[in-house]
Amino acid sequence: MFVPLHDRNGLKHIKRQYVTHGLIVLNIAIWLLTGPLATEDVVQASALGLGFIPAVVFGNAVLDPSLVLVPSLLTSITYAFLHGNVVHLATNMLFLWVFGDNVEDALGHVRFLLFYLLCAVAGAFAHGALIPASQSPLIGASGAIAGVVSAYVLLHPRVRIWVLVLFRFPLPLPAFIPLLFWIGQQFWMLGLSRDDNVSWGAHVGGIAAGALLVVFMRRPGVPLFDRAIVTPKAIEQHSAAPTPVQGDTRDSIG
Repeated sequence: MFVPLHDRNGLKHIKRQYVTHGLIVLNIAIWLLTGPLATEDVVQASALGLGFIPAVVFGNAVLDPSLVLVPSLLTSITYAFLHGNVVHLATNMLFLWVFGDNVEDALGHVRFLLFYLLCAVAGAFAHGALIPASQSPLIGASGAIAGVVSAYVLLHPRVRIWVLVLFRFPLPLPAFIPLLFWIGQQFWMLGLSRDDNVSWGAHVGGIAAGALLVVFMRRPGVPLFDRAIVTPKAIEQHSAAPTPVQGDTRDSIG
């Protein structure tokens, strides 16, 4: 078990990770409004009206009309902005904070937002496909976050990230070591078919979607697996008049 703390991976295409910051702020605000600042009735109504309920979405059950807040298909997105408690919220937002900026950098602001939402949708329907008759609402951004993690490991497997191993040992590791371990853990837990409150299916659905979408949604010229790309224009510039390197050049490696 590990907790991501920080990565040494600067932005190359954008100045600020506006979408990542916006998603974090929005998730925190919605959690406050539907959690600690809300009455118990509002908490329950939010989970039922905005959470993803497989039986309702697939037509196996009908939600009480007084609880319907959005069309049932739209809950495949709205569920990802609800969280059960502060630990649930903090864990998801920490992963988004550490890894979201570089995925947003590789995709661009608009495509990253679309990517995030599509991963959430994939997580919801993967969860629903496994338990289509479930009448319990699915909530949490884990499906979307899982997509961000799988995209990051495809883009930057060799970048060093600081992780807190076993919640006490800080270590700098190449990203692929802890992230592939985390991804493998999700598939392992899904295979065990544990009857608990964690939707491993949503995690796996998000992982699969993120790995597929990043291949097609990344900016033209953005490499996978930290491969640097040298363009013909760059070659001409270097051969004609080599320029001195100034400052830290680690971020120039793709």
